[in-house]
Amino acid sequence: MSKLANSLEELLSTFKKLRNPDTGCPWDREQDFKSIASCAIEEAYEVADAIEREDFESLKAELGDLLFQIVFHAEMAKEQNIFNLNEVVDELNSKLIRRHPHVFADSSTDTAEGSLEIWEDVKAQERKDKNLDSILDDVPSNLPSLTRAKKLQKRAKRVGFDWNDANEVMKKLDEEISELKFEHEKKSKAGISEEMGDIFFTLVNLSRYYDIEPEDVIRKTNLKFEKRFKDMENLSKERGKNLDDMSLEEMEQLWQEVK
Repeated sequence: MSKLANSLEELLSTFKKLRNPDTGCPWDREQDFKSIASCAIEEAYEVADAIEREDFESLKAELGDLLFQIVFHAEMAKEQNIFNLNEVVDELNSKLIRRHPHVFADSSTDTAEGSLEIWEDVKAQERKDKNLDSILDDVPSNLPSLTRAKKLQKRAKRVGFDWNDANEVMKKLDEEISELKFEHEKKSKAGISEEMGDIFFTLVNLSRYYDIEPEDVIRKTNLKFEKRFKDMENLSKERGKNLDDMSLEEMEQLWQEVK
């Protein structure tokens, strides 16, 4: 047995001890699919955060935490005779082979873009085989909103419902901003909310044309703001001041300095 197989067996053994109804951990014993669903999402974000920080020691740990969530769900399914971890791995392997006919069958492509097109074509056929009423039906509703907007737009694009180029998206963005200003002048909270949603949705459209992940954009902007604000706090302390005691103009001057 390989070292990887041994490690996985030890992990499964550890999990079974945690779930033991008599001697296991009370918290682990009480969990079910729904109660820990959010944990997998949190661990995935922590993986992304470690990658963003290029902290590879943390990445190793966070990938382990994410793997444990997979094991947790698979083993709970096994307890209920639904499926097991082996079936999860087999399904993944079959899917990878099926969606890479340019590697494992007779299709061919020499570019990453071509590979993605083949992947999406195979996924589209899989959706047809499910006999869904709409091409949008299996876009998960609990995805982060920006990510879901991008997936909805990509699905609509497959039937030709999309802008021709980024210039058209920019025109739409100008239109939506004008509508937001109009609602702002009316002081209509409902109108402002709707137009803000349209602007976010249009910005996601723009991100697709430049192959930019919208979630990455806002995450990096958050990190940039966080760093600059902390730099402002440190600079004010060095000068013997507190932000609480400063005017907005003084804080703006600090902001410009740390930029």
